[in-house]
Amino acid sequence: MSDTDSHETETPSLRTPIVAVLGHVDHGKTSLLDKIRGSTVIEGEAGAITQHIGATAVPLDIVSKVAGKLVSPDDFDLPGLLFIDTPGHHSFTTLRSRGGALADIAILVVDVNDGFQPQTEEAINILAQSQTPFVVAANKIDTTPGWNPNPDSPIKATYDAQSDRARSMLDQNLYELIGELSDAGFSADLYWRVQNFQNNIGVVPVSAETGEGVPDLLTVLMGLAQRYMREDMEIDVTGPGAGTVLEVKEEKGFGTTLDVVLYDGTVGADETIVVGGKNAPIVTDVRALLKPRPLAEIRTEDRFEKVDSIGAAAGVKIAAPDLDDAMAGAPVRVVRDREIDDVIEEVEAELAEVEVSTAEEGIVVKADTLGSLEAMVSTLKEEEIPVMLAEVGDVAPRDIRFATTADEPKHRTILAFNVDTLAEAGDEAEQRDVRLFDSDVIYQLIEEYEEYVDEMERAQQKTVLDNITRPSRFQILQDHVFRQNNPAVVGVEVLSGTVKNNSFVAKFEGNEPKRVGTIKGIQEQGDDVDEARAGTRVSVAIDGPTVGRQIEEGDELWIDLPEKHAKILEQELSDDIPGDELEALRMYLDKQRKRDPFWGK
Repeated sequence: MSDTDSHETETPSLRTPIVAVLGHVDHGKTSLLDKIRGSTVIEGEAGAITQHIGATAVPLDIVSKVAGKLVSPDDFDLPGLLFIDTPGHHSFTTLRSRGGALADIAILVVDVNDGFQPQTEEAINILAQSQTPFVVAANKIDTTPGWNPNPDSPIKATYDAQSDRARSMLDQNLYELIGELSDAGFSADLYWRVQNFQNNIGVVPVSAETGEGVPDLLTVLMGLAQRYMREDMEIDVTGPGAGTVLEVKEEKGFGTTLDVVLYDGTVGADETIVVGGKNAPIVTDVRALLKPRPLAEIRTEDRFEKVDSIGAAAGVKIAAPDLDDAMAGAPVRVVRDREIDDVIEEVEAELAEVEVSTAEEGIVVKADTLGSLEAMVSTLKEEEIPVMLAEVGDVAPRDIRFATTADEPKHRTILAFNVDTLAEAGDEAEQRDVRLFDSDVIYQLIEEYEEYVDEMERAQQKTVLDNITRPSRFQILQDHVFRQNNPAVVGVEVLSGTVKNNSFVAKFEGNEPKRVGTIKGIQEQGDDVDEARAGTRVSVAIDGPTVGRQIEEGDELWIDLPEKHAKILEQELSDDIPGDELEALRMYLDKQRKRDPFWGK
């Protein structure tokens, strides 16, 4: 029997807190997780660290050995810590339980030199949405110029032992990081200065490279769990198991299997379980419960050993029939002595809790798990991007067909997070002009989509502007009549806006516009031009009027705007036309609206 098992027997009603690790790419999430596991393996006897499916259990006595004087086992009755092995908000959002995140606590890893990066902000948003308590591991303190490492030591001692210069450089980075947390809405300080961890985030300076600060990190995690979460850890260890699917995997000899994190009760071989599926909950019987073999036996061909039952908190692989449609992030429930229909209802209710509200018009979103789907849709909602369809799974031809039903071209789009696109779906997307974006970073997907929409809207506006009559006010100059009619040729000054060839010309009599002719030619200093802008003097040929009858020297003339064009210019394009054109438009509308208050509205 391992240390973990003996601990869990002594305190059967308290489960191990589940810890997730989040942060920006390259900030050291995996290295820190490896360091925690590595240092605990070194400290513990072989077998003391229990390897689970997708998780590593570090029992209290090993936490205590790594943390040294910082943790006395007598102060704690929780069994230890269960670290989720795949760091990142992908695993965090996948792991859901009723009412939010499955992880009880999270470590947000931030490179102390780089501070907040886009994925850090994304992780912070996800932590805030799920209301998960977290600590910040300010990593890579060993890269501070002049740093003198003290491997695996508590941070306060090694911090105090540094030179004034190294300490002040680290302080500057730490305070910038605390400022960034404050900007994100979190009050934070170095963990030894925090009195109340419920109101303040503890920042723990660490090095995943040297192990400095790792004892403190484990201490803070244990302290937080013991002090603020002990009640949440109380479970009925003999009750029917409840867990979440971390991954759906093909396993040689077993077919489709589920990697599950169990957070309540127990599951036994041969028990009936209900699992969330793509179309409906799946009812099936457990064929085998699998755990990884201890490290000493890893060389054996069979990587797993079968167990009869397993209790929370734990990671376990479940082999059972009919699991092809199971979803990562979906609930798993053991039926035991309950009615199957009640358990199905429970699973359906939990799936319904995933807030993926859709609109009648919008884009299509595909994601690898329920949790990441929820995170995607939530972020899109913040950006006011409507979603018409949101589902777990690879991009298939039916998704392309669905996207083509959107009314607006910008919505004929699929955002695919961490999933594959089936070959025939890719071909169909090209044929049907559906735009496909894929990435394993939520913010990148959304940024790319927003850039695409901006570009599309700019192109549309340019097309509209090119095809719309533009406003202009111009005046016939005194002594500049070159021809009286057929066509009349006169010198004009453009007072505001743009005079273009082939535009209709109007003259206001009171507030009544009267069309007098059409511009059939513009010359600037003897050269033919297509248009003339405000401030220029040109000669124009106007087909229709006779100078001295319909028009006179000194007259103020206008480009005659169709009402529909005036409306589009005022309501949709006012930001896209020059200020003098806008001035001409407003003067023109004022005149028209004195006659008809609703003109162009």
